[in-house]
Amino acid sequence: MEVKIGVQHAPREIALESSQSAEEIERAVADALGGTTRLLTLVDEHGRRILVPSDRLAYVEIGEQAVRKVGFGAL
Repeated sequence: MEVKIGVQHAPREIALESSQSAEEIERAVADALGGTTRLLTLVDEHGRRILVPSDRLAYVEIGEQAVRKVGFGAL
């Protein structure tokens, strides 16, 4: 899944590709915003952990897997 995270007082968003399902990501965001955990923790497709303090979250956008185009075909 493609995930974009907006962080308060940061000019750029965090963008990552995750092998987690949309439901898993949504559950992690809900836990972070509900006060269950103090950090939003996600894992990208390379196994790296992304940690964002839950009180600094501005938004989380969950999208579909990005399709990679190969070749030099006409658009």
